[in-house]
Amino acid sequence: MSSPLPTLRVAVVMARDTQPNRWEDWRHSLVDVLVDEGQWGEQPLVLRDDGRQRQMLYPGFTLSLHRDEAEGYHLNLSSGSPVWFVMWRPREEDPSEAQPEFVTLSYNEAGRLLDAQERVDNCPLPAELCAWLQAYTDEHYKPEPKKRKRPVSFQAPDQRPQS
Repeated sequence: MSSPLPTLRVAVVMARDTQPNRWEDWRHSLVDVLVDEGQWGEQPLVLRDDGRQRQMLYPGFTLSLHRDEAEGYHLNLSSGSPVWFVMWRPREEDPSEAQPEFVTLSYNEAGRLLDAQERVDNCPLPAELCAWLQAYTDEHYKPEPKKRKRPVSFQAPDQRPQS
Protein backbone atom coordinates (compact mmCIF):
# COMPACT_ATOMS: atom_id res chain seq x y z
CA MET A 1 0.00 0.00 0.00
CA SER A 2 1.41 3.39 -0.98
CA SER A 3 1.57 6.23 1.51
CA PRO A 4 -0.85 9.12 1.05
CA LEU A 5 0.35 12.11 -0.94
CA PRO A 6 1.46 15.17 1.03
CA THR A 7 -1.34 17.70 0.61
CA LEU A 8 -2.08 21.25 1.55
CA ARG A 9 -5.40 23.04 1.35
CA VAL A 10 -5.11 26.57 -0.04
CA ALA A 11 -7.22 29.58 -1.00
CA VAL A 12 -6.51 31.86 -3.96
CA VAL A 13 -6.98 35.65 -3.90
CA MET A 14 -7.69 37.20 -7.31
CA ALA A 15 -8.10 40.89 -8.21
CA ARG A 16 -10.24 42.44 -10.92
CA ASP A 17 -9.53 45.97 -12.09
CA THR A 18 -12.41 47.71 -13.87
CA GLN A 19 -11.40 49.52 -17.09
CA PRO A 20 -7.66 49.64 -16.31
CA ASN A 21 -7.15 51.38 -19.68
CA ARG A 22 -9.17 52.29 -22.76
CA TRP A 23 -8.52 48.93 -24.43
CA GLU A 24 -9.65 46.65 -21.60
CA ASP A 25 -12.93 46.43 -19.72
CA TRP A 26 -11.42 44.14 -17.08
CA ARG A 27 -7.99 42.99 -15.96
CA HIS A 28 -7.64 39.96 -13.71
CA SER A 29 -4.55 39.15 -11.67
CA LEU A 30 -3.37 36.82 -8.95
CA VAL A 31 -2.84 38.54 -5.60
CA ASP A 32 -1.91 35.73 -3.20
CA VAL A 33 -2.25 32.08 -2.22
CA LEU A 34 -3.01 31.41 1.45
CA VAL A 35 -3.09 28.26 3.57
CA ASP A 36 -6.78 27.38 4.01
CA GLU A 37 -7.60 25.73 7.34
CA GLY A 38 -11.33 25.93 6.66
CA GLN A 39 -11.75 29.42 8.12
CA TRP A 40 -13.29 30.83 4.92
CA GLY A 41 -15.89 28.15 4.24
CA GLU A 42 -16.46 26.73 0.77
CA GLN A 43 -17.83 29.65 -1.27
CA PRO A 44 -15.91 32.53 -2.88
CA LEU A 45 -15.81 35.68 -0.73
CA VAL A 46 -15.55 39.34 -1.70
CA LEU A 47 -12.66 40.74 0.35
CA ARG A 48 -12.75 44.25 -1.06
CA ASP A 49 -14.72 46.14 -3.71
CA ASP A 50 -14.32 49.88 -4.18
CA GLY A 51 -15.83 50.04 -7.66
CA ARG A 52 -12.42 50.16 -9.37
CA GLN A 53 -10.84 47.03 -7.91
CA ARG A 54 -12.41 43.95 -6.41
CA GLN A 55 -10.54 41.23 -4.58
CA MET A 56 -12.09 37.79 -4.27
CA LEU A 57 -10.95 34.85 -2.15
CA TYR A 58 -11.55 31.37 -3.59
CA PRO A 59 -11.15 28.73 -0.85
CA GLY A 60 -10.89 24.97 -0.98
CA PHE A 61 -8.09 24.09 -3.41
CA THR A 62 -6.12 20.96 -2.59
CA LEU A 63 -2.48 20.99 -3.59
CA SER A 64 -0.85 17.54 -3.64
CA LEU A 65 2.83 16.78 -4.10
CA HIS A 66 3.57 13.99 -6.59
CA ARG A 67 6.85 12.08 -6.99
CA ASP A 68 6.78 12.43 -10.76
CA GLU A 69 6.80 16.24 -10.37
CA ALA A 70 9.90 16.27 -8.12
CA GLU A 71 12.05 17.76 -10.89
CA GLY A 72 9.52 20.59 -11.33
CA TYR A 73 9.60 21.29 -7.59
CA HIS A 74 13.41 21.32 -7.72
CA LEU A 75 13.37 23.80 -10.61
CA ASN A 76 10.94 26.06 -8.71
CA LEU A 77 13.05 25.94 -5.54
CA SER A 78 16.34 26.47 -7.37
CA SER A 79 15.02 29.52 -9.26
CA GLY A 80 16.02 31.79 -6.39
CA SER A 81 12.43 32.97 -5.88
CA PRO A 82 10.10 29.98 -5.37
CA VAL A 83 6.47 30.66 -6.26
CA TRP A 84 2.94 29.32 -6.31
CA PHE A 85 1.63 28.77 -9.86
CA VAL A 86 -2.10 29.37 -10.34
CA MET A 87 -3.97 28.54 -13.53
CA TRP A 88 -7.12 30.64 -13.96
CA ARG A 89 -9.73 31.32 -16.62
CA PRO A 90 -12.20 34.11 -17.27
CA ARG A 91 -15.76 32.83 -17.05
CA GLU A 92 -17.28 32.31 -20.49
CA GLU A 93 -20.71 33.48 -19.38
CA ASP A 94 -19.31 36.61 -17.68
CA PRO A 95 -15.81 37.81 -18.70
CA SER A 96 -15.83 40.28 -15.80
CA GLU A 97 -15.31 37.24 -13.55
CA ALA A 98 -12.17 35.09 -13.35
CA GLN A 99 -12.04 31.69 -11.71
CA PRO A 100 -8.85 30.04 -10.43
CA GLU A 101 -8.83 26.42 -11.55
CA PHE A 102 -5.59 24.83 -10.38
CA VAL A 103 -2.67 25.46 -7.99
CA THR A 104 0.75 23.80 -8.27
CA LEU A 105 4.31 24.21 -7.07
CA SER A 106 5.82 22.42 -10.08
CA TYR A 107 7.66 24.54 -12.62
CA ASN A 108 7.20 21.74 -15.19
CA GLU A 109 3.45 21.48 -14.59
CA ALA A 110 3.07 25.26 -14.97
CA GLY A 111 5.04 25.05 -18.21
CA ARG A 112 2.73 22.36 -19.60
CA LEU A 113 -0.29 24.53 -18.77
CA LEU A 114 1.29 27.52 -20.52
CA ASP A 115 2.08 25.32 -23.53
CA ALA A 116 -1.63 24.44 -23.61
CA GLN A 117 -2.41 28.20 -23.86
CA GLU A 118 -3.76 28.43 -20.32
CA ARG A 119 -3.32 31.53 -18.17
CA VAL A 120 -0.86 30.92 -15.35
CA ASP A 121 0.23 33.58 -12.87
CA ASN A 122 2.55 33.22 -9.91
CA CYS A 123 3.16 34.79 -6.53
CA PRO A 124 5.86 34.26 -3.88
CA LEU A 125 5.90 31.07 -1.82
CA PRO A 126 6.35 31.76 1.93
CA ALA A 127 9.60 30.55 3.54
CA GLU A 128 7.91 27.95 5.76
CA LEU A 129 6.30 26.35 2.71
CA CYS A 130 9.61 26.48 0.82
CA ALA A 131 11.05 24.37 3.65
CA TRP A 132 8.12 21.90 3.37
CA LEU A 133 8.59 21.63 -0.40
CA GLN A 134 12.39 21.36 -0.03
CA ALA A 135 12.05 18.43 2.38
CA TYR A 136 9.79 16.58 -0.08
CA THR A 137 12.06 17.41 -3.03
CA ASP A 138 15.20 16.30 -1.16
CA GLU A 139 13.56 12.93 -0.52
CA HIS A 140 12.15 12.33 -4.02
CA TYR A 141 14.22 14.24 -6.59
CA LYS A 142 17.06 12.25 -8.09
CA PRO A 143 18.82 14.16 -10.90
CA GLU A 144 19.49 12.26 -14.09
CA PRO A 145 23.16 11.26 -14.22
CA LYS A 146 25.12 13.27 -16.75
CA LYS A 147 26.09 11.27 -19.81
CA ARG A 148 29.66 11.66 -20.91
CA LYS A 149 29.93 12.73 -24.50
CA ARG A 150 32.60 10.87 -26.40
CA PRO A 151 35.08 13.06 -28.25
CA VAL A 152 34.57 12.99 -32.03
CA SER A 153 38.03 11.49 -32.53
CA PHE A 154 36.90 8.36 -30.62
CA GLN A 155 33.71 7.88 -32.63
CA ALA A 156 33.54 5.66 -35.66
CA PRO A 157 33.76 7.74 -38.86
CA ASP A 158 30.15 6.91 -39.82
CA GLN A 159 28.92 8.20 -36.38
CA ARG A 160 30.70 11.55 -36.54
CA PRO A 161 28.61 14.68 -37.13
CA GLN A 162 28.81 15.97 -40.68
CA SER A 163 29.91 19.58 -41.04
